[in-house]
Amino acid sequence: MGSDAFYFIGIDVGTGSARASLVAQNGEIKASSTKDTITWRDHHDHRIFEQSTNNIWEQICTAVKEVLKESNIPATAVKGLGFDATCSLAVSDFNANPITVTKGHDIGKNGHRNIILWADHRAEKEAELINSTGSIVLNYVGGTMSLEMEVPKILWLKKHMDPALFARCQFFDLPDFFTYKATGDSTRSYCSTTCKCSFVPDKGWQPDFFERIGLGELIDDGNWRQMGTAHGQVQAAGSPVGQGLTRQAAEELGLVEGTAVGSGLIDAYAGWMGTVAARYTENGQLSTVLPSLDESRHRLAAVAGTSTCHLVQSREGVFVKGVWGPYKDATFPGWWMNEGGQSSTGQLIDFIITTHHAYPDLKERAKQEGKAIHTVLLDVLEKLRHENHVDTYTELTKHIHFYPDFHGNRSPIADPRMRGSIVGLELESSIADLARKYYLTLEAIALQTRHIVEALNTAGHDITSLYMSGGQAKNVVMMQLFADTCNIPVILPKSHSEAVVLGAAMLGRIAAEGVKAGEDMWKIMVEMTPAGTLVAPGASSKVKKLLDAKYKIFRETIDIQKRWRQEIEEASD
Repeated sequence: MGSDAFYFIGIDVGTGSARASLVAQNGEIKASSTKDTITWRDHHDHRIFEQSTNNIWEQICTAVKEVLKESNIPATAVKGLGFDATCSLAVSDFNANPITVTKGHDIGKNGHRNIILWADHRAEKEAELINSTGSIVLNYVGGTMSLEMEVPKILWLKKHMDPALFARCQFFDLPDFFTYKATGDSTRSYCSTTCKCSFVPDKGWQPDFFERIGLGELIDDGNWRQMGTAHGQVQAAGSPVGQGLTRQAAEELGLVEGTAVGSGLIDAYAGWMGTVAARYTENGQLSTVLPSLDESRHRLAAVAGTSTCHLVQSREGVFVKGVWGPYKDATFPGWWMNEGGQSSTGQLIDFIITTHHAYPDLKERAKQEGKAIHTVLLDVLEKLRHENHVDTYTELTKHIHFYPDFHGNRSPIADPRMRGSIVGLELESSIADLARKYYLTLEAIALQTRHIVEALNTAGHDITSLYMSGGQAKNVVMMQLFADTCNIPVILPKSHSEAVVLGAAMLGRIAAEGVKAGEDMWKIMVEMTPAGTLVAPGASSKVKKLLDAKYKIFRETIDIQKRWRQEIEEASD
């Protein structure tokens, strides 16, 4: 293939939008289009988050047509496309018609709202049942299955759906639904099945587990038709799905029938693919050594948006308590992956800002000064720093301690009952107080990142750098906090918003070129990943001591919360 002749489309389905990017073989993004998607909430139940595959597909089609028009590149030049998406549960019948997942008299019938979003926490009791089984399945999710995974949600649907309607459902992790929608082939990916659907590496589906939790009908005499695959019929990332685009999908997307479609990835894994092969610039100098596949063992990818996922690859499976995995073949054939995570990061920052008494004043000041609210908050922090005669923002907040699990803990405690706390509050509600709490939130997220990195390394990983992507990567203050708190360099991508969709485009290229070996996949990643920028740890000895003390207090806060919860439970018996 000539370097300028062929292109690939990456399609990224995030929590609130769908993005399509047209990418050249050298990784240059020629055009991008992002379209908002709809999320339904329940005003009577804060746990509910639902979406629609019809709505998302319509937005994908619009975005793809827009990038073709903007770039003026013919559809015939597009040789492959790849999908990534959130790890949400999509439900359809066997004709790809969406099935309603909303509790009520329409559940199980054909209808628009057919996605239970990753953030939906309705399946808490189902997760508790699953975690009481002691199944081998649990060994591959850090010992505790999250209620955000697909099997608890499927079990919830069974409990609320007419059995005849439940029997006609297909259950997809969302990336696999879109490769199915595009190709008509329902073969699932290793990434989705092993990471979110309880497909055990090297062992396949576990019938005894599904029988024990009350989902025995999914076994289907070993055909697993509702889950999409029997043992062995699972695809590695980027391998060609079916015969490529169907005629209908090609017409809707504005592409050519038969265009290669790569087996998909969960969005965080696409972020890993789009970042960890990068060289980087340090002190204005670009590193000259091309990273090897073996180097990927030392690079933790942090994909940070509404929530944050932490991914690291290893040659052998590493079992880490409270961290998902190890997942074999999730991205690279023969390699294993662990996935840590924080359920609420970007969402938490927004929550702390928008619920503060001074938020209206902050918005007005930002409007008057023509600045983003985060910039105004940093201006306020800088003024406070001078007024208090301290060198760093960390010193401004040294007597306030923030624990960030407002939406439960994904890793490494794996406890959805964990909740947030702030110790050291004062009778103050000014913009200055909001600025301190904003910085404190960034600091708490950084401390929790250190907790995850330590858990991974203690178990056997050897992480020496952090590769960021997502919206938080543009927050320079936060990225320096990560480097200082974890005491490892942070590498920022060329574009914070394009790493995930770039990873999806790589899947399209892998499919189009028929690449199978890990080394060849890695070469494509190295070729297509733009150089990043290195942020080195830079804390003074004084600040390092403060951050170490704060981390010790952070860990103590976890123990105290667990003890208090136990004392209240005992008092309530």
